[in-house]
Amino acid sequence: MAQYALIMLLAGIGIPILATLNAALGVRLGSPAAAATILFLIALASSAVFFALSGGQGMARVAAAPKHLLLAGVLIAFYVLSITYIAPHFGVGNAVFFVLLGQLISAAAIDHFGLFGAQVTALGPARLGGIALMAAGVWLTQQA
Repeated sequence: MAQYALIMLLAGIGIPILATLNAALGVRLGSPAAAATILFLIALASSAVFFALSGGQGMARVAAAPKHLLLAGVLIAFYVLSITYIAPHFGVGNAVFFVLLGQLISAAAIDHFGLFGAQVTALGPARLGGIALMAAGVWLTQQA
């Protein structure tokens, strides 16, 4: 479990860095869409290398997968395009604050209702209080 937590911590550290770098690229290129496209081309190449190194299994089953599962690609594109466009105008910290708030709300709902096949974890008073405390902590970090 510790290695999972560490990997996700590193992924979380990467989100504001991604936002800052891609927002700066979007400003430099004069197009958030161009910056997002470059990001996704590099991400595609990186994913393809990892896919090949990990044995290249699973692609044949894509056609049989429920189509709603493919909407994750639309969601990541929305995230990257929105953070690339908004961060230079709103600030990376403010943008990521609302991303984190949205993640807390969405994750709680997904876990509570077991959406998309997720493990059900009820949203009881203790968990709700913890999420509220996390949200308050994220909010406090953005106060000047």
